Amino acid sequence: MNSKSYNIKKNFSKEELAFFKKLKSPIDVQQFLNETKYNPDSVTCSPKTIIHSRTANCFEGALFGAAALRMFGHKPIIVDLIAENDDDHVIAIFKQNNCYGAIAKSNTTTLRFREPVYRTLRELVMSYFDFYFNTLGEKSLRSYSVPVNLSRFDKFKWMTTDEDLEFMGDYLFTVKHYPIMTKKMINTLAIADKEIVNLCFTGSVIGGLFKPKKNC
Repeated sequence: MNSKSYNIKKNFSKEELAFFKKLKSPIDVQQFLNETKYNPDSVTCSPKTIIHSRTANCFEGALFGAAALRMFGHKPIIVDLIAENDDDHVIAIFKQNNCYGAIAKSNTTTLRFREPVYRTLRELVMSYFDFYFNTLGEKSLRSYSVPVNLSRFDKFKWMTTDEDLEFMGDYLFTVKHYPIMTKKMINTLAIADKEIVNLCFTGSVIGGLFKPKKNC
């Protein structure tokens, strides 16, 4: 399907389009995601579904963020963050004043919105590093993917379908990822401060938290 001719508003109701119009900026999108309940289930629902369910997991949040940004005129782009002994994370990215920012849904308080002040994609990704740890306090971020433009999935009506979009998450495992550090660096990483760990997981849905292996 030619993304240039794709009607992004097709299959949304008038009420749903009116909802998107209320989101005036990336931070408005983030605020909506912050107010949704965290979905610990493995199913991946479309942005249209999330408008009504008011629930989302990390990947669903990235899809919703990308869809909402698309309504602003941005390309619907996500980046996959790979972790060790922890959950992976996915963010919807955007550029403003030639700098990168991000929208994200997380079961923690520290892996969400990033202001568009980062000059490179790696800078943006590394802004998550010190706050990306498992419940043992182990810093777990290891790599990030090339940007993935979700318009490649327009033929599947990913913005509005009632079908499970798990296959889109599976696709992320096939794209190139860039490591952020060497094995030697990993071996010398410090445990995160207890105060930060406690703040990070404040209000988390316990059933949705990754259960890390000790001494992994």
